[in-house]
Amino acid sequence: MAQGFLFFLLFSYIISINIHACNQIERCSLLSFASTLSSPPLNWTSLDCCHWKGITCDQDDWVTHLVLPSKGLKGGISPSSLRNLTHLTYLNLSHNSLYGSLETQFLLSLNRLEILDLSYNHIYGELPLSLPSSKIRTIDLSSNHFFGAIPSSFFQQASNLISFNVSNNTFTGYVPSSICLHHSPFIRLLDFSSNQFSGNLALGLGECSKLQVFRAGHNNLLGLLPEDIYNSTKLEEISLPINSLRGAISDKIVNLTNLKILDLSHNQLSGELPLNLGKLSKLKFLTVDFNNLEGTIPTSLMNCTNLVELCLGINNLEGDISMLNFSRLSQLTKLDLRYNNFTGMFPASLYSCRYLKAIALTRNHLEGQIQIEILSLKSLSFLTLGYNRFTNLTGAMKILMSCKSLHTLSLDGSFVDERMAFDDGMVDFDGFQNLRVLNMAGTNLTGEIPVWLSKLKNLEILILAFNQITWPIPSWLGNLPRLFLSTCQITKFQVNFQSNFVDYPDLSNNNIVGYIPAEIGQLHLLRQLALYSNNFSGVIPDQISNLQNLEVLDLSMNHFSGPIPSSLASLTFLRKFNVSYNNLGGPIPTSTQIQTFTTSAFEGNLKLCGAPLPNKCGSNMGIDEDDTNNKDLDNEPHQLPWFYIFTALGFVVGFWGVCGSLVVNKTWRYVYFRFIDNVQDRLYVMVTMPINTMKRRLRG
Repeated sequence: MAQGFLFFLLFSYIISINIHACNQIERCSLLSFASTLSSPPLNWTSLDCCHWKGITCDQDDWVTHLVLPSKGLKGGISPSSLRNLTHLTYLNLSHNSLYGSLETQFLLSLNRLEILDLSYNHIYGELPLSLPSSKIRTIDLSSNHFFGAIPSSFFQQASNLISFNVSNNTFTGYVPSSICLHHSPFIRLLDFSSNQFSGNLALGLGECSKLQVFRAGHNNLLGLLPEDIYNSTKLEEISLPINSLRGAISDKIVNLTNLKILDLSHNQLSGELPLNLGKLSKLKFLTVDFNNLEGTIPTSLMNCTNLVELCLGINNLEGDISMLNFSRLSQLTKLDLRYNNFTGMFPASLYSCRYLKAIALTRNHLEGQIQIEILSLKSLSFLTLGYNRFTNLTGAMKILMSCKSLHTLSLDGSFVDERMAFDDGMVDFDGFQNLRVLNMAGTNLTGEIPVWLSKLKNLEILILAFNQITWPIPSWLGNLPRLFLSTCQITKFQVNFQSNFVDYPDLSNNNIVGYIPAEIGQLHLLRQLALYSNNFSGVIPDQISNLQNLEVLDLSMNHFSGPIPSSLASLTFLRKFNVSYNNLGGPIPTSTQIQTFTTSAFEGNLKLCGAPLPNKCGSNMGIDEDDTNNKDLDNEPHQLPWFYIFTALGFVVGFWGVCGSLVVNKTWRYVYFRFIDNVQDRLYVMVTMPINTMKRRLRG
């Protein structure tokens, strides 16, 4: 009796497995798909594939969902296996390392598919001629290697398409902006950004009555924005940065009353900002920098009380910005007005924007003094005021010292011809405790390095090039623990910049006196040593030959004496060498890379001889005794602790070495300012994290 009962239970279990198991053809197809992958095991071992991880079945045990994002899958997509999943409605294999092409037959077999997400893989090839069925609602093929034009027939079966994202591929041809005319009237998101689309944007977007997000930045688009885009009144985001769009921003943009993000930066737009731009009351991010816009900032813009970022920099805008009432922009966190022609005082109304974290006013015609009310900006961490006409540097620094959140302060080219900020009351004041970057280059400042700098224990970058510093650099700068960073530390500070500025100390164009210490040879990371136009003296130390990464050595226009060390021949990466206009003597080392530079690198040294100079070395040509004796001066008691000086100021960067090239080449200017923006964003995570989070929520 008992044996019969056990047999009955076993029979019932077998029957239940057969009734509630997934389709065996689909199970075999999934196993075949998994077998083509060289990746972490999926642990698909049980009999019923409906219970496998990433698999969902309907009530009839047909596989409807294959969802395996970010599983480390590697290998080719096998159309022959997945083609049998004929009831599949949701396919998500995003954020893996899959490759292969998107074959037409593969898609046609999935005629019930509603969501297709293959983003962030290595899938390549052209798109098939058409989508599988009218049921498709979401397509995300972003961040792959698709190429070619998008076929005009691709959307014929996409009458229910809501979201289409093919960003970060290499698609060419025209943006299919006619998608809404005949095929997909319900589309809400179109993302064509970071491809190679070209030509003008065609008409058709105006038929997208439900379109909320339109992105096509980082392409080669030309011409004007299509007029009918202003009929898509549901639009919340238009992002078209880094293209070649021309013309003025149409006054019709005020029809887009739901607009929250407008990014037209890095284009060739001209004309004036629309007078009634303030009607876009929901606007949160207005980014139109790097264009050719003219005129004044419309006063109506102050009605956009939800603005979080306002970026109008690098244009030809003008007007007295102190007359604008920024106090209404109570949510503002970032203001970029740099490189324009604005006049007036520092806008006092900005002091009411309590959430401000970044202010960039560089290269305008502003004047006056910094007021103590700036201390009301408790979150201010980034402030650039360079190349304006501000006065009273000492007063400004005494005020800004109390900005507890300030990380970057750039005053280059402002406060011209004043003395270094110095006041007895500043020495004992515990300010600037979070300051990491201080730029005072190109200001023609005089005097000595102030003692209060010794208190800045978090200072990482100090830029003092192109001033008239006449005193020896104080030894206490060597006590600043973070001023000279190792490679790993600077990489953490500047995530997106591969060649670290720490490799390029520049003390040029000052009046620094003293000798180069032998300890200079310990700074093995140096790639550039620029000491030209100072009052250095003594001999060129042999230890410079230890700097095997050195690419630029410029010691010109100083008072160096003695020979050119033959040991410098070991510097095999030198691409620039200049010791002109010193008091050097003796033969130029022969059979070395040094001898390959032109005569301009050696001129102005009357006692030098040998190729490439025309004067030959005679038997009596040598070095004066007083020059030879200078070799021992490094050990004298009065010798400055130069090792600490080079360590402390290893991050000083010359101004014109960068900006001279930017004036000539527009493309370099774009790259440079994008880099500056990246540095700002990475340096202040606290500044950008809330903004980016908000953007993702908006775009979601």
